[in-house]
Amino acid sequence: MDNLSEALEKLKLASADSATDSVESCLDCLLKALAHNNTEASVKIQEMGVLPLLPNLLNPQSSCTPKVANIIAEVAKNEFMRSPCVEAGLIPPLVQLLNSTDQEVLLQTGRALGNICYDSHSLQAQLINMGVIPTLVKLLGVHSHNTALTEMCLIAFGNLAELESSKEQFASTNIAEELVRLFQKQAEHEKKEMIFEVLAPLAENDVIKLQLVEAGLVECLLEVVAQTVDGEREEDIAQLKTASDLMVLLLLGDESMQKLFEGGKGSVFQRVLSWIPSHNHQLQLAGALAIANFARNDGNCIHMVDTGIVQKLLELLDRHVEEGNVTVQHAALSALRNLAIPVVNKSKMLSAGVSDVVLKFLQSEMPPVQFKLLGTLRMLIDTQAEAADQLGTNGKLVERLVEWCEAKDHAGVMGESNRLLSALIRHSKSKEVVRAVIQGGGVKHLVTMATSEHMIMQNEALVALGLIAALDLVAAEKDFVGANLVSVLHKLLSDERSAPEIKYNSMILICAVMGSEPLHKEVQSLAFIDVVSKLRAHENKTVSHQASLTEQRLTAQS
Repeated sequence: MDNLSEALEKLKLASADSATDSVESCLDCLLKALAHNNTEASVKIQEMGVLPLLPNLLNPQSSCTPKVANIIAEVAKNEFMRSPCVEAGLIPPLVQLLNSTDQEVLLQTGRALGNICYDSHSLQAQLINMGVIPTLVKLLGVHSHNTALTEMCLIAFGNLAELESSKEQFASTNIAEELVRLFQKQAEHEKKEMIFEVLAPLAENDVIKLQLVEAGLVECLLEVVAQTVDGEREEDIAQLKTASDLMVLLLLGDESMQKLFEGGKGSVFQRVLSWIPSHNHQLQLAGALAIANFARNDGNCIHMVDTGIVQKLLELLDRHVEEGNVTVQHAALSALRNLAIPVVNKSKMLSAGVSDVVLKFLQSEMPPVQFKLLGTLRMLIDTQAEAADQLGTNGKLVERLVEWCEAKDHAGVMGESNRLLSALIRHSKSKEVVRAVIQGGGVKHLVTMATSEHMIMQNEALVALGLIAALDLVAAEKDFVGANLVSVLHKLLSDERSAPEIKYNSMILICAVMGSEPLHKEVQSLAFIDVVSKLRAHENKTVSHQASLTEQRLTAQS
């Protein structure tokens, strides 16, 4: 330690005189001390006020510069030294050194900046604002043969790419081409893994997604999949997962997805299809998720249903009723739900037996599977009266829906159950379905749904309740009274925030329940006529017209 103190004193004097030889021997002494006991040496360096001397020693022309940068990198390994490094003004001169042509200077500078800014989003953001991203991308291209420098750049990219503010700068460089070129040259698993760690956060940006697709990343990923699909080593399994996950991520961008779809004739699309019948769960999952991503516009959905993809997905689901891989079930149901959105696909998918296969998962206790199952059935029966009738009279389904309407721990499942219950009534307009819902105890849930914070759900509930009242008021009367339906309608009509459709359908429902004596009494006791008469002046003509009709009805029956 005495030697270190002496070296630090000498360094102070030598840096003031710019005596290169003396400085160099002092720096060697510092590096030796840091190698021996980094923490102790770092404390000493700070105590003796040496850090503020270092910016002047970071001279691009000086032979000492790599050693100075190395000392900073070593010191900044200690968390307590990072702020003092920033306060000593080390970041600007280090950033300038990234323009050097000396590979050792570049390597030590990259290490120093990386260690100072480690785990600090604010300092990393400062580097981004100082323009390090284009500089580092250029370095990667120029020095791709230098393994140490390449790794330094990849570590820096991995850290910076986590920040949203970096994506725009990355997108304005040729990072996609450089990374793909580098990936193609790698044989080792560890090196590929390092590149993957940079690609994943970058590929979250839609512009970069497209750049990566155009640079040929997809072909690289397909090659990795082909090489590792039958592998049993841990690294093969890891690479297969990373490559297939990244493939799915690239398909989340509309432009990149459409480019790879190529009207359903693209070789990439065809390869992904071949993953679905695979015996590898990871590939089945990626294949199903890829189909769900391709199925994000009507044209793609119609083409895929016409070319038999539904059958492949149903076979996959059938294999997982017993095997029960939840992620694969969820992904396949997601794909089917998306494919069922275009009207022309619904009857084709129903004829292919989609609803029968989906119903096999009614016993699932996994909320993500329940959620997608409900969404798929709701999409399928939209405008399909016969299917809605068939499903709405399925006692097991209605029983499960009523049970899930109470799944307060899973808001998504609860919401979808209510919506499907309502949809079965709205699309079937069937007395049998209404009766099944009443007998199953579903009415109270539809009344609660009418108070939802989502206007679309309120409306769906009111239309379904209106059909229940029109088709079987006698059977529903007790449940309507028990669920305080009239009180709920009074609140909806009194609330100025209620949308015009909500007010309109609430008045339709009021008129529909007037045929029931106990409900009629409740309507009279809540002075509905006052609320309705105010709505005659409503700016929406449909609402004001319905208010006049409702007022007449209330007056006639008072």
